[in-house]
Amino acid sequence: MKKVERINTIMRYINNRSHFTISEIMREFNISRSTAIRDIREIEAMGMPLEAEVGRDGGYFVMSNSVLPPVRFTDDEVKALFIAFMASRNLQLPYLKSRQSLAEKLLGLISENQQETLVFLNQILLFEGTNPKNPDLLELSDLPHPTLEQLFQTLSLDSYLWITVKEENTVKSYPIYLLHLYREKSVWLLEGFDLNDEQRKILSVDNLTNVEPYSPKKRWSRKKIIEKIRHQEEEINLVLELGPKAIAQFRKYHPLKYTISYTNPFQTTAIIKTYIDVNQSEEVTEVINWLLFLGEDIEIKEVPEEVMERLRGRLQLFFP
Repeated sequence: MKKVERINTIMRYINNRSHFTISEIMREFNISRSTAIRDIREIEAMGMPLEAEVGRDGGYFVMSNSVLPPVRFTDDEVKALFIAFMASRNLQLPYLKSRQSLAEKLLGLISENQQETLVFLNQILLFEGTNPKNPDLLELSDLPHPTLEQLFQTLSLDSYLWITVKEENTVKSYPIYLLHLYREKSVWLLEGFDLNDEQRKILSVDNLTNVEPYSPKKRWSRKKIIEKIRHQEEEINLVLELGPKAIAQFRKYHPLKYTISYTNPFQTTAIIKTYIDVNQSEEVTEVINWLLFLGEDIEIKEVPEEVMERLRGRLQLFFP
């Protein structure tokens, strides 16, 4: 990192803190003590009001009403922001209505040469989901389900939610504690703990018709909810170990309630632990079809005997 760029970054780092030490600057920016002290002195000389604190654990206080210089982007930073904007197209992200104003502000901050570079990148780069016939960065045809943004806004207030869900021809409302909100297979999914049924559930955000904060008189604590889920998971009767080929198949298709846990940092091996209700014939059939879809790169560690017998029967059809 060049000196000017480093000093600008340090200024923004310390401006977001009421107190900092030289050791923190050294560790954060990987610089020596003498360099850190020299940079702080230059920042003070530029007019940032800092007050030194005496003592072995002393540091600096950032006085109020400090003013930072105008934002300056390097060429690489501009490209990184622009490409991130491009890659987000057709991902149905929340707050996409603000993306147009953000892009316009970004273009207004940069030089003409930088603008020409971005125009060139926009012409040649196509990401997954981009419409080649209309790859305009400011195209807003990929707006998400309207409930998604409502869900984000409600989550900023509380994780206890009252949701209304449309399932087939019925509409149900009940309270949940939201555990995770994530996007998988081009669908936004909500993982929550149903406070009525006391069960973990995974729902498609597209099926939500309304989301509101929920304030019960007596709340379940997060610790109690996690303990309840962990206890329920002790009923697991299907355990699979997946290799790289099976992981690739898993990413293409899997039942929504199944989650994968990678067992190495390269994400080439993984494990799945779940529960199968052997009394539900449709669920058993779905599991057998899915196991065959995963292919040979799996090792079955645990499976109900009822499922194994039907799986053997299916295999005999192909290999009598």
